Amino acid sequence: MSAAAEIGVFGGSGFYSFLDDAEEVAVDTPYGPPSDRIVVGSVEGRRVAFLPRHGRNHHLPPHAIPYRANLWAMRELGVRRIIGPCASGSLARDVPPGAFVVCDQFVDRTSGREHTFYDGPVTTHVSAADPYCPDLRRILLETGREQGIDIRDGGTVVVIQGPRFSTRSESTWFSAMGWQVINMTAYPEGWLARELELCYANVSLITDYDVGLEGDTSAGPVSHGEVMRVFAENNERLRRLLFAAIPKIGPQPQDICATALSGARG
Repeated sequence: MSAAAEIGVFGGSGFYSFLDDAEEVAVDTPYGPPSDRIVVGSVEGRRVAFLPRHGRNHHLPPHAIPYRANLWAMRELGVRRIIGPCASGSLARDVPPGAFVVCDQFVDRTSGREHTFYDGPVTTHVSAADPYCPDLRRILLETGREQGIDIRDGGTVVVIQGPRFSTRSESTWFSAMGWQVINMTAYPEGWLARELELCYANVSLITDYDVGLEGDTSAGPVSHGEVMRVFAENNERLRRLLFAAIPKIGPQPQDICATALSGARG
């Protein structure tokens, strides 16, 4: 396949326009069409597939993203290793807007999303103990530190259904649980990658303090406009991080991602 790729990136607009020799590819999947046509190009000789998870015009709200189709399409192109940046709120005072968090755990608070490829007839239980790729996390952290980014090693992201933001009470509860990051897209995207034995790492770009942080009622409600403003400010740093990290990503090792189905079926 001429459009084959090794590495996948989910995210917002602005990344694919910097790929060399870029071409758009339509991929059919058993789960319907992905969010948009996939753009495949090169970064220092590495073939990269990029897909805006919300669609190029940001027309898909978080709960309506075709996550299964998106992951399946990446695998169809040959992708084995995926990076998933996303705008996020902070649930901890020591994780300020502008920081990047390379999460190592998630908590799922979504509902009604198609979140598994294994609906039967073969019963399949894939371990979720360590849901993100340790090798991709290491590369992102090392590269971010080289660039002087405030990038955090580990953190729990709680994923809410959306499209609404949290109430103050919900946000205060999440913060009290010791979770650091909140967003609407990290699940089931990363988890579906694990079910397909693909490597996946989340990079959460902190855009704001969530509204109920430590009971701080002086904080105004989160607005989509403010989130997008800070995300745009972070976008150039994210692009530099990705373009420096991607050439360091090697072939998929025989790690917990590649062997996820071992022992998962009865």
